[in-house]
Amino acid sequence: MRALTAGESFVVTSDGVPVGELNPVRPTRSADASELVATFAGSPRLDAARFREDIDAVVDQAIALRA
Repeated sequence: MRALTAGESFVVTSDGVPVGELNPVRPTRSADASELVATFAGSPRLDAARFREDIDAVVDQAIALRA
């Protein structure tokens, strides 16, 4: 655990065969709402219809029926 805390990663093996990895958890940074509002204050407004068209053009949302 000390080595993980120090940033080391490990490969876990079973009978010499790699089966997993142990990696240190990377710290996350969160922003409060006022910071996010300030960051995006100068951004253009989102055109919802155009955004939906763009998503539909690249994502297959068809429902696959199971037998």
